[in-house]
Amino acid sequence: MKNIDDIYELLRQIPVTKTNKPYIDEIEDLLTQQEYIKALEKMRQLKDVTNDETENEFELETKNDEDEIYPEKLNGTQLEYDFIGILLSNPKLIMKYYFSKEICLFKDEQCLNIYKSILFNEGAKYASEKAKDGFNFSKESEEIYNLKAKLKKQAEEEQKNPEKIYVELRKIFILRKSCLEAPERYIQDKIAEITDYQLYDKMSPEEIEDAITQVNVTQKFKQSILSRNLVRFLESGENELANGLDYPFPIITQVFKGIRKGETMAFAMPSNSGKSRLTIDIAAYTSLVHKKKVLVISNEMSEEKMKLCLITTILNNPEIQKIHGQKVEMSETELLEFKFKPDNIKDAKLDENGYILKEEKETQTQFVQRLSKISSQFNKVITAIEWASKQMNNSIYFINITDHTNDELQKVITNYYYKEKIEYVFYDTLKTDTANIGNPEEIKKTATILSNLAQNFDMFICSSLQLSENTTMPINLNVNDLAVSKTVKEVLDTLCLFKQISRDDYDKYEYSKQEVDTKFFNLEKSKNPDVRYYACVIDKNRAGAKPKLVFKLNLAYNSWEELGYLKLK
Repeated sequence: MKNIDDIYELLRQIPVTKTNKPYIDEIEDLLTQQEYIKALEKMRQLKDVTNDETENEFELETKNDEDEIYPEKLNGTQLEYDFIGILLSNPKLIMKYYFSKEICLFKDEQCLNIYKSILFNEGAKYASEKAKDGFNFSKESEEIYNLKAKLKKQAEEEQKNPEKIYVELRKIFILRKSCLEAPERYIQDKIAEITDYQLYDKMSPEEIEDAITQVNVTQKFKQSILSRNLVRFLESGENELANGLDYPFPIITQVFKGIRKGETMAFAMPSNSGKSRLTIDIAAYTSLVHKKKVLVISNEMSEEKMKLCLITTILNNPEIQKIHGQKVEMSETELLEFKFKPDNIKDAKLDENGYILKEEKETQTQFVQRLSKISSQFNKVITAIEWASKQMNNSIYFINITDHTNDELQKVITNYYYKEKIEYVFYDTLKTDTANIGNPEEIKKTATILSNLAQNFDMFICSSLQLSENTTMPINLNVNDLAVSKTVKEVLDTLCLFKQISRDDYDKYEYSKQEVDTKFFNLEKSKNPDVRYYACVIDKNRAGAKPKLVFKLNLAYNSWEELGYLKLK
């Protein structure tokens, strides 16, 4: 494992450029998948790129890419042979299994030639005028004659299912046609990657067309795997109805019967109260504790802010700490400002708060290397987030979606479902689509779409909502305090309303560990101004009870602790 760690260390020291970034990302993915031989091969390629990153080399690479009309994933030559062989062995099948001229995209020219021969010769009396429309006659030769005989014999021996072969080839033709229509090679590659979708074999040609539309829509938005390259992000210093899975909160888990697929859940808070942070807390818990792939869709916070919040959560969440094994606490501000404390105060110059100072003219890379030698706190942070970056089978996918329609939102979610089989989706914040800004009643339509997706694809979708800024006591919150349409509640399975309890009102409240209890606790006033208490009113719960709870939290550490059942004294 030491050699693997050495490779990770080497990667972290390589300055990222536009040219070498794809190599670095691919190497990290291969290491995570334990494909060490392939990773070493890519390392050699990366070395060549790094040593001689010239324009001529780039042009040569581009030229080689353009030699092929279609991406390699859409080769499909064997499917073409199988299909032609089946038609030759039974020309009558051309009545049912034919391709129109616009979608008939054989890669092998000989296969195309034989297909035209079947239309006008072997299967002429069976082929419809519609099937023949637009095609010219075939060319015959001894080579074509021999290939016909070979493919026919092979088809008769193998007895493959004509329907299955036709459908699979049609899917390839649809993908090829879309690649020809796509202007950029990057989009072509994304279209070709549909063949890698976990459920590709079960998809119909019509669903392939939908997936292509989803790819084209999704490319409008900024995408990433949120848990990828967390170490590089932090070190760069350039930060801009059976019970489901447990929530990180025992009582909410109990009353909601857990995080259940097929359901939609929403929680509402006033502005700047931590909606995005709670989203990341639950998403990270689902991914890293339950080992599930999750998708975070945000129209509130950028990828960089979400990454920083994720790192903060990974370090401070007690259940995630148990898994990565690093006992360390760091605030978001400390991480953002790259502040770490030394093991021995004599090893470095410190600021007034005891943090290691970056030396004059010291580069960021040199500073990182020095920190690794004198600060175990720094090393624990790196170990923890490096562990999270390697959890590829339960990655946290992220897409920043701003100006969008409901149709685009739906296609983004279904695209990730087909592509990665993601069944846990977090949407921050649920708003009306672009065409209906300012019309709060339209938000019910968006919520209905999410509810239908959850039910039709058996996925869990959690959304955050905006709570009005008003004088309602936190413990008395209800659906009328939503800043958006109150009717959104109708399509949700569960709804929680959060609001901060004023420090001046602490003495009005008490809480208990059990809903019916004789022992009660006061809300303690902390000397730390970041520590606060939130009331959580469960306003809707299809699974049963609707208690009122209290949370103790510290947004600086993205720490959310469910204390118990809240009541007025």
